[in-house]
Amino acid sequence: MSERFPMSADGLNRLQDELRQLKTVERPAIIRAIAEAREHGDLSENAEYHAARERQSFVEGRVMELEDKISRAEVIDVSKLSADTVKFGATVTMVDEDTEEELKYQLVGDVEADVKQGRLAISAPLARALIGKEVGDSVELSTPAAEKSYEILSIEYI
Repeated sequence: MSERFPMSADGLNRLQDELRQLKTVERPAIIRAIAEAREHGDLSENAEYHAARERQSFVEGRVMELEDKISRAEVIDVSKLSADTVKFGATVTMVDEDTEEELKYQLVGDVEADVKQGRLAISAPLARALIGKEVGDSVELSTPAAEKSYEILSIEYI
């Protein structure tokens, strides 16, 4: 049996939206591009044909990858969680104790992680350090550059 992995409902929706886009928009566009390229004759020297086939290969690979991830996702309804401690799905606001910079991350499954969007993989060192902590706790983290220390300001399940 394939390994299941945690994911928020929002993360699952994003994967399903991407899959739907690939199947209903990208696939038909690629099929049209291949058909048009075939009409231009000799396929061995037809750049449009080869580009469309490459795109088709990429899209089909991504469709298979998304279908696999969706089938193995174990959706955790974050809105039904609440606790005084950090666990999967928590949105944690913290402050860097050295720079006073405020950071806010939601702890999510590895598949849906995107640090730029504020979604931190549950397997990331910072996320692992946060698990089980409470508001007011300090979290120490060793990075290659330096030792970092963060104070937890709030924990939300939204």
